[in-house]
Amino acid sequence: MTGVNLRPEDIAVLRHAVQGPVLEPGAAGYAAECATFNLVCGLRPAVVVGAARQEDVREAVRFAAAHGLPVAVKSAAHQVVSGAEDGLLITTQRMKGISVDAQNRTVRVEAGVRWSEVLPRAAEFGLAPVAGSAPEVGVVGYTLGGGQSPLLGRTHGYAADHVRWLDVVMADGEPRRVTPHGDPDLFWALLGCKGNFAVVTGMEFAVFPVSRFYGGGVYFAGEHLERVLDAWRAWLPTVGEDTTSSLGIQRLPDIPALPEPLRGAFVVHLRVGHLGSAADGAELVAPLRAAAPALLDLVGEKPFTAIGEIHMDPVDPMPYFDRSVCLEEFSAKTARTLVELTGADSGCTLANVEIRALGGALDRAPEFPNSVSSRGLPYVVFAFAAGDPADAERLRTGLDRVVDGLMPWAAGRGMANFLSPDEATDAAGMRAVYGPQAYDRLAEVKRRHDPDNVFRFNHNVMPA
Repeated sequence: MTGVNLRPEDIAVLRHAVQGPVLEPGAAGYAAECATFNLVCGLRPAVVVGAARQEDVREAVRFAAAHGLPVAVKSAAHQVVSGAEDGLLITTQRMKGISVDAQNRTVRVEAGVRWSEVLPRAAEFGLAPVAGSAPEVGVVGYTLGGGQSPLLGRTHGYAADHVRWLDVVMADGEPRRVTPHGDPDLFWALLGCKGNFAVVTGMEFAVFPVSRFYGGGVYFAGEHLERVLDAWRAWLPTVGEDTTSSLGIQRLPDIPALPEPLRGAFVVHLRVGHLGSAADGAELVAPLRAAAPALLDLVGEKPFTAIGEIHMDPVDPMPYFDRSVCLEEFSAKTARTLVELTGADSGCTLANVEIRALGGALDRAPEFPNSVSSRGLPYVVFAFAAGDPADAERLRTGLDRVVDGLMPWAAGRGMANFLSPDEATDAAGMRAVYGPQAYDRLAEVKRRHDPDNVFRFNHNVMPA
């Protein structure tokens, strides 16, 4: 039940002002419009506007301001922090504009575009974006949270580092084009601190002349976890910035979608993305392949559009709980602790505990500064427990055991795109993620551009 009373005549005015649908609880299409990737994180707004264009977003924000409603925004809904109760939800999946400027190596997208839609369009010109491990993720949300690629990250940095401009609608409903020259503080804040300052309706970003890669994943039986971790740790310092890697400790479901050796199995999924030749890649990966007998080896020459085959992230919505932590190091002691926490004798039931090696260009400052919080950190760990919300206590306990067990090596900051709804839930938590200096600057930008905290259904920065 909502505590907001919107009069039918008010809703009628909003419907007349926008092209997309306007839906209230109980209406046909409301549940589908509010659907999320994580089925635990439901959305229950007082009203939904399915924006079909930037003008719809502008009218929705103005309506919200006039009626005292906070505003939430949803594209692919892979990161939902709050249920948006008593608020107005703007969905952007109808905003599908994409254009590729091959001469200038840039792409423009509207707010509802997913990477799976950009990849083939850019590939027509032999170009590639700094896309993430899951192609069904929304471009804008991923980029506003930094955007860490399993293939181009160590070579080119974060996706946010290559944004040229953003089209936004501010908290008062006014549209604006934000550039690093025209509004450097807002540009800095938007790129890294997602969702706090405006609704981003479109952006332009640079892409790169890459059409293929050598990579994928090798699956090993979970009993070989310690051997694979040791080989991976020894291997990481030997590779260049043209190579990115991660490792997932997975307890896979017994479902027909998985090949036979993986169904219901406890496995180690070692992932590699290499931009050099296939011959060089094979030589590079040889020490990893020799770490233990492989259950399944899917590493090979692939087109860039197959970037999703590196991590093989789930594509169907599911209920899950998650946590993350960035690490200052991944020493032999860290690895032993990870084996104790997740190995065959650990009692761990988490669906996936993955550690991503960062570094390279991800450590370097971009041409135009942004607020990406994880720059300079060498590793990020992301863990998730899949299961019914009725089993939440047990699932969260399992998550806490693993993530808290790694706290001796935890960095002081975090990665925005991996924050769960249970993390950074207050000002102190957000200050920890960004660090005191950056957080204070973000809070000041928030004070100037959203003093009433209209955009609050997120990992929220409070106005200074």
